Amino acid sequence: MDIAGLKVMVIDDSNTIRRSAEIFLGQAGCEVLLAEDGFDALAKITDHKPDVIFVDIMMPRLDGYQTCALIKKNARLTSTPVIMLSSRDGLFDRARGRMVGSDEYLTKPFTKDSLLKAVSTHARRDATG
Repeated sequence: MDIAGLKVMVIDDSNTIRRSAEIFLGQAGCEVLLAEDGFDALAKITDHKPDVIFVDIMMPRLDGYQTCALIKKNARLTSTPVIMLSSRDGLFDRARGRMVGSDEYLTKPFTKDSLLKAVSTHARRDATG
């Protein structure tokens, strides 16, 4: 699937992770939206309506689980794919992510291939796009 033109949001308190994702996604032709935490992200999500959202689990103020739950509870965003990001590859983290509605779980550091594959797997284009 061609992912060029898709809006992808990356929510992570790590500048390095945000920058890596921005480079990888930008090279694939995606429009990249960045947020440092859940509060920052929620305002931007409403304005930009991304096609896919990556969210770090461990963040200050509003963590990834809380952010994912808020996104999925919004009727206009409930079908937006949310992919959890974590440096821990634990069964508990994966299960908790599923409980709040995440669509996938990606372990950090991610590779360019794993990031782009996750976008192409979950992006839903409408018939006109």
